[in-house]
Amino acid sequence: MSTIVCKFGGSSLADASGFRKAREILLADPRRRYVVPSAPGKRHSGDEKITDLLYRCYAKVEKGEDFSDIFEKIAARYIGIAEELGMDFDPRPLLEETKARILSVHTPDFVASRGEYLNGVLLSKFLGWDFLDAAQVMHFDKQGNFAAEWTNRALGEELKAHEHAVIPGFYGAFPDGSVRTFSRGGSDISGAVVARAAQAELYENWTDVSGFLMADPRIVENPKGIEMLTYRELRELSYMGATVLHEDAIFPVHKAGIPTNIRNTNDPSHPGTMIVSREEDVKSRQPITGIAGHKNFSLISIEKAMMNAELGFGRRVLQAVEEFGISFEHLPTGIDTMCVIISDKELNLHRDKLINRLSDICQPDHIEISSGLALIATVGQGMVRTRGTAARLFNALYKANVNVRMIDQGSSELNIIVGVDGEEFETAVRAIYKAFIEEGPAQGV
Repeated sequence: MSTIVCKFGGSSLADASGFRKAREILLADPRRRYVVPSAPGKRHSGDEKITDLLYRCYAKVEKGEDFSDIFEKIAARYIGIAEELGMDFDPRPLLEETKARILSVHTPDFVASRGEYLNGVLLSKFLGWDFLDAAQVMHFDKQGNFAAEWTNRALGEELKAHEHAVIPGFYGAFPDGSVRTFSRGGSDISGAVVARAAQAELYENWTDVSGFLMADPRIVENPKGIEMLTYRELRELSYMGATVLHEDAIFPVHKAGIPTNIRNTNDPSHPGTMIVSREEDVKSRQPITGIAGHKNFSLISIEKAMMNAELGFGRRVLQAVEEFGISFEHLPTGIDTMCVIISDKELNLHRDKLINRLSDICQPDHIEISSGLALIATVGQGMVRTRGTAARLFNALYKANVNVRMIDQGSSELNIIVGVDGEEFETAVRAIYKAFIEEGPAQGV
């Protein structure tokens, strides 16, 4: 039988209503055989996520303080869900056991993982599906690195023994069995890992939004949704600020060639966004797929006559940046100028020392720092086949009276990145969106 693996986020499983919606979705298609749940998220704006409460429990335990008051809030959430669902399962003994283990184990990874563990047990009881503890099937090596191939083999074999199963997200285990978590948002990674191990035909990531939007709705009013895009485009958009899906969750399913469908638990009939491996799998194509960006960058311009003839100059610039543990974003260059774009946050920690080091090892004629820069990426593999895309973008910014301070386009022509003054960021995003989406497509070749 073909298989679909589903992951439900914390907002989708925050209360009993979310559990009912998840069960209805799962039972609507017999191919949906495996599900990866997150811990319960916020039910409303003033609420707290279960994982945040668990971290507070850990902080109390570390100080030798009583954490019963916080754990009572956690227990009340799970008991309330079970009672409202009318389940023939009392979670109280499991909760008492969990509280005792927090005291005896009390590592931050173990404590944080209990949100997913408890939600997984509850969901498996509600569905009548098998429960697989992620600590038994998600493997990390002794150094704490995720053992992808080991997990894929072991989990793949284990899944063959289960027609339906619930596998909690966010955590696994070291070789000695102690719990190890992924980074925050790691349930997305877990879901993708299960999809790969199950050799699924599709990975459905259920959340509280109907897929990706072409622009940030806080900037562009009612932006269009993205029906389909490639993993490469998703990587670019995620890097530049589109945060529907955890970046590291891209790799397992991309490697296996499994498409990912971002769906809305509260609107299950909406097709959401489909993410595919190959550009030729995209059914229709606009010139651009999406627009994303970030503020608060600085541009360091290093000028030196005959730089192009000086062997190793670029290496020395990057050496200085590396020595201070700073990662760079982009490297636009000219014949006698090399620019390094760095986040303001990282630069401000080492600003004077970095400039002194660059002066020492590069001996430039001039160094200038321009702060308050915003980066905007216009992404789309359709740009390759569309004549005049760059001209259209820059004309839109010109008409909006936006000054472009930096331009960077990769050789793949997958995106065009521009740097603008931070105060012009929103204006620039709206201008680009208007030019490519609201004013209709340009003529392709």
